[in-house]
Amino acid sequence: MEKPIVFFIGKPGSGKGTQAEILTKETGWPVVGTSGVMREIIATGTAAGHKLKETMDSGGLAPHWIAIYAYLKSLFAIPDDGTVIFDGTSRTRPEAEVVADSIKWLNRPFYIFHLTVPDEEVHGRIALRRESGSRVDDHPEAVAKRLEAYYESTDGAIDYLRQQGVLTDIDGHRPREIIAAEVRGILTIE
Repeated sequence: MEKPIVFFIGKPGSGKGTQAEILTKETGWPVVGTSGVMREIIATGTAAGHKLKETMDSGGLAPHWIAIYAYLKSLFAIPDDGTVIFDGTSRTRPEAEVVADSIKWLNRPFYIFHLTVPDEEVHGRIALRRESGSRVDDHPEAVAKRLEAYYESTDGAIDYLRQQGVLTDIDGHRPREIIAAEVRGILTIE
């Protein structure tokens, strides 16, 4: 079987990164987050890099055209026999349209997992993550702004992907091992 391309999407703190990390440990498939390409843009020190940093640090979404650029740059780097796990790609409808069209065009198997969690859980998880100080955008105001952006933008992307029949909803309000087992089962990984 040809290796699938896997996507994890959901609210901030829904477990996308955790599930991507578990899957990569089990399969060896690399994890790509469009945020890596965005960090490269920020590191350039250009006006666009400064504006992107300001937007992301405040909890805002990068413009969809930057996210699409970052996604396509990563997609074009996948070798014929390779695969990748995308963490957090498809946050707006234009991004979702490009993802669905590009993967269908490549004629590759793919799975888009939507991890669903209630907002209260998001706040609790991010509060725990904030204690480790690992992310600048984990302060309460940024989390509120990121959730607002999720409902304004990502909900539309999720609806689009669901209408296309390419989205698998997964209850993310369970222990990570149970979620990972469900993902493995869908991917038919022993």
